[in-house]
Amino acid sequence: MKVIIQKFGGTSLKDDVGRKQATKHIANAVSEEYKVVVVVSAMGRKGDPYATDSLLSLISSRSIALPKREIDLLMACGEVISAVVMSSLVKEHGLSTTVLTGVHAGILTNNDFGNARISEIKTERIVSALNDNDVVIIPGFQGVTSNHETTTLGRGGSDTSAAALGVALDAQFIDIFTDVEGVMTADPAIVNNARPLKTITYTEVCNLAYQGAKVIHPRAVEIAMPARVPIRIRSTFSPSNGTIVTDKIEERDKRNITDRIVTGITYVGNISQIKISEKKNSHRLQSEVFKAMAEQEISVDFINISPNGVSYTVSESVTEKAITAIKQLGYEPVVEAECAKVSAVGAGMTGVPGVTAKIVSALTNEGIQIMQSADSHTTIWVLVKQQDLNKAVNALHETFQLNRISN
Repeated sequence: MKVIIQKFGGTSLKDDVGRKQATKHIANAVSEEYKVVVVVSAMGRKGDPYATDSLLSLISSRSIALPKREIDLLMACGEVISAVVMSSLVKEHGLSTTVLTGVHAGILTNNDFGNARISEIKTERIVSALNDNDVVIIPGFQGVTSNHETTTLGRGGSDTSAAALGVALDAQFIDIFTDVEGVMTADPAIVNNARPLKTITYTEVCNLAYQGAKVIHPRAVEIAMPARVPIRIRSTFSPSNGTIVTDKIEERDKRNITDRIVTGITYVGNISQIKISEKKNSHRLQSEVFKAMAEQEISVDFINISPNGVSYTVSESVTEKAITAIKQLGYEPVVEAECAKVSAVGAGMTGVPGVTAKIVSALTNEGIQIMQSADSHTTIWVLVKQQDLNKAVNALHETFQLNRISN
C-alpha cells in the first residue's frame, strides 16, 4: 500500500475556497494511486467560529477553572468538526472516505493533558480503513490515554500527528500544507527578495522552526527525521511540491546544498533581555534565578552564564512577572525591553571560519548594536533592538547572498 500523509492547517481550511483547494490536492494524490491519510487542524484562527481559540473563549470568562482533562475535551472539538466537513467535500469528489478520531486511529499518549506526548500508534484500524477507502481523515492535535481519556498534543499538535502517522504507516511523504510556497530564505514580509527553497535538511528546518520560522513545528521534524520519512512543505493554493525536507539530497542538488553556508535568516521579536550580577555567591544566584523562572513557568532563552551572574531573554508578555520573581529573591535585574533575536541557520557553516565575522561586519556597517550573541554548529544568534530587526534580517540576507539561491 502506497501511503501519503496530507496535513492541512487552520488557515488552509478557514473558508470554502481553501477547503476546495485542499480537496483538489487530496484528489490529485488519489489519482497518483496513493492511499491518502488527511490530518486536519481546526478551521481558521482566533475569531473564526470553530477555531480552537474561539472554543476556548466560551469558557475563558468563567471564574471557576476547569480541570485540564475537561479543557482537552473542548479543544478536541474543532478538529473533529473540520474532519467531518472535509469528509463531505471529499465524498462530493466521488472518493470513498471515512473519519477516524484520535481515539479511533489508535493514537496513544501519556496523561499530560494539554501537552500530551504520543507513545504509540496502533495502526490496525487505519490500515483496515485504507483498504476499504481512498481517503482516511483524522483530526490532528488529539489522542487517547491508556484509560480512554481524550488528550491534546499542545502547540503544533496537528503537525506532530501528521509526522507520527507518517512514521507509523511508513508513508512515502508527509505533506504539510500551509499558506506559503514552502520554506523561504527569510520572512517575505520583511525581505522583498526572499527565495523559496526546493530542498533543506531536517536539521536546518528544525533549527529555523525553533528560531521563529512558522512553517512547521520542530517536534514534527524530530519525529520524522530518525525514520527518514521525507516532508514536503507546500502551499494549499499551488500545485508546486514546495520544499522537500530530507537527508537524501539528490545528486543534482548536492553541489548547491554544500556550497550554501547559510540557508535562511529567521527571528523572534518582542523579547526582553534580563541581566543579573553580583560580586559574591554568583553560583547561588544562578541556581536561585533559574529555579524561580521554572516555578513561575517562564520560558527562558539565549542564556549566558558567567562567574559574576547571568543574562537571558524572556517574552515581553512575561517580563514583569519575571522581574517581580527576581526582586523577591533580593536581586536588582537590569532589563532591556523591546529586543529581538535574529538567527542565521545553515548546515554548511559547520567548521567554516569567518561566518561570525561576516555577521558582525554586516550589522556593524548598518549601525546595529549587537547586545548578545551565541553559536552552535549550524546556527548563530544575535540579540538586537526590536527597532533594528528588519534592517538586521535584510543585512544578513544580503551578506550571505540568499537572494541568489536557486535550489
